[in-house]
Amino acid sequence: MSKRNQTLGEFIIENQHAFKYTSGELSRLINSIRLAAKVVNHEVNKAGLVDIIGAAGDTNIQGEDQQKLDVYANTKFIQTMTKRNIVCGIASEEEDDFITINSQDENHQNKYIVLIDPLDGSSNIDVNVSVGTIFSIYRRVTPVGTPVQLEDFLQKGNQQVAAGYVVYGTSTMLVYTTGNGVNGFTLNPAIGSFYLSHPDMEFPEDGNIYSVNEGNYIHFPKGIKDYIKYCQMEEDNRPYTSRYIGSLVSDFHRNMIKGGIYMYPKSSKNSNGKLRLLYECNPMAFLAEQANGKASDGFTRIMDIQPTELHERAPFICGSRKMVEKAEEFMRNA
Repeated sequence: MSKRNQTLGEFIIENQHAFKYTSGELSRLINSIRLAAKVVNHEVNKAGLVDIIGAAGDTNIQGEDQQKLDVYANTKFIQTMTKRNIVCGIASEEEDDFITINSQDENHQNKYIVLIDPLDGSSNIDVNVSVGTIFSIYRRVTPVGTPVQLEDFLQKGNQQVAAGYVVYGTSTMLVYTTGNGVNGFTLNPAIGSFYLSHPDMEFPEDGNIYSVNEGNYIHFPKGIKDYIKYCQMEEDNRPYTSRYIGSLVSDFHRNMIKGGIYMYPKSSKNSNGKLRLLYECNPMAFLAEQANGKASDGFTRIMDIQPTELHERAPFICGSRKMVEKAEEFMRNA
């Protein structure tokens, strides 16, 4: 069978042996994310037809307005993973605190925790721009047989066992890694199956796209301002092209395929940056490193940062290796 004809389910089974914990639980967990993604995709694609776009009237823990689809996606992913009896805990960007889940035998025997951003870029829903789901998977560190604790979720990114995202766009793709490279699967809506469409995805070592909200330029640190000026100079293969969608999943996905850098630095408005370390930065950093890219806060490897709280924010610079290293150089010399 051609590698590209493989379904996601077949790929998971065939590659189970490459994962150091081969109990099959992780495979079932990825499958449950696949199922929830298909359900959410269906809702995203009909968002303009029914009363599901727009704000839900509540704000989440971040103080951001919750879009109706945010709430729907959050509910669907939590329900799907809970019913499958695989995870012992879930933390969502949309929830104030983590959720403890008991196993069916009621002895807390499940070993995996999931951190999820159910609908990244949801402010773009009303204008039909791509949105996505980001997920991060760890093995618990507290003893099996006991309820999960906060420390299970406050692990460094380098302890992730899997991470990925779903991009709901012109086509719907699920991209993930278990530490053995990055593979992308595209949904065939006619039959409801994801097929391997982008095997062994990698960032080009260098690129010519920079993605940053330049409307915040005045608030950025000097190193980032200097790097943006560098990107705009007419020299060598520059100026680079500026491309910023405002949906992390979409910007990351494009840059991984075409070569580029994504930046959401700290600023005078957001002293710790705006992106969440556990729900956005760590999973994207894991994917980037597995795809020959790099992820940094400007000085430190993202996945080496020790989280101290569930909804912690971090500056984030991620993408093609040479571009990230150049941005770090400007940060160090500022």
